[in-house]
Amino acid sequence: MKQICILVPETAVPAAIVDPRYMFSAVNQFFREAGHDPFFDIKLVGLRPTVELEQGLISVHPDLLIDEVKQTDLIVVPAISGDVRRALELNKDFLPWMRELHSRGAEVAGLCIGSFLLGAAGLLDGKTSSTHWLFAAQFREMFPRVHLAHDKVVTDQDGVYTSGGAQSYWNLLLYLVEKFTSREMALIASKFFELDTARYSQSPFVMFKGQKEHGDREVLQAQEFIEAHFRGRIHVGELASRFGIGRRTFERRFKKHTSNTVVEYIQRVRIEAAKQQLESGHKSVHEVMQDVGYSDPRAFRDLFRKEAGLSPTEYRNKFSMIGVPD
Repeated sequence: MKQICILVPETAVPAAIVDPRYMFSAVNQFFREAGHDPFFDIKLVGLRPTVELEQGLISVHPDLLIDEVKQTDLIVVPAISGDVRRALELNKDFLPWMRELHSRGAEVAGLCIGSFLLGAAGLLDGKTSSTHWLFAAQFREMFPRVHLAHDKVVTDQDGVYTSGGAQSYWNLLLYLVEKFTSREMALIASKFFELDTARYSQSPFVMFKGQKEHGDREVLQAQEFIEAHFRGRIHVGELASRFGIGRRTFERRFKKHTSNTVVEYIQRVRIEAAKQQLESGHKSVHEVMQDVGYSDPRAFRDLFRKEAGLSPTEYRNKFSMIGVPD
């Protein structure tokens, strides 16, 4: 029987505790119905006997405290809420415990921004991680030794797993079911929970908002200029001159503060504008392409797919409130 510890962190998202327990408990029931013993031994593990969440609206009573757990097969780290740095401080006693159990062979899975706890524990150093796309800039700032693939729904490296934002943790739970049990059991779970087993990217759900809390006045002005004039041609050299900075220095500072080159930033602003227009459904894909500054349909389509994970037509069909034929 595989031992699973689901943490109960301070400021945890309650659903991110309940849902893993539900998933693994359901799989146990599937095993029983097939005439087998349950596969998972599931325990909630906390720092104290009662954890108050949602400002006291919800009380969770862990089965065990961390000093009672010396060995386990899998640690599931739920998403946390509120101020990330405060949450890490409140939950700092989990960190050495996770490191110790991981060194003894326990695998660790971070759900959504639960990845910040894995990062703070050093379990992601040198590895690839995902997290909620909205927290990508903060994650990169806090954990520069981690390769953030914020578009990924699931990452798996050396027994450490992470998931993308919000409900995409269901995809990681399903992935873990398959890894620990079988493909057949994962398919049964996917049908029971009505989960899409083919969802690999959270790119279609990302809303690009350029990182602006960096304190570099000229870079901020350049960002604002790009966002106001993205439909026209913007040359990097001219942009640097506009703000009285040498091109190489400007490009270095821009990349440092936004995690994008100037060209990448322009492209992402244009694609975000295209996504918003496609969501409104009032224009054809060709009209949207021209409106955001592109004239080559293939180049626009390829770039859109790179940023959004879908073609422009697929994106509109998925998110538009009004269908408009091309």
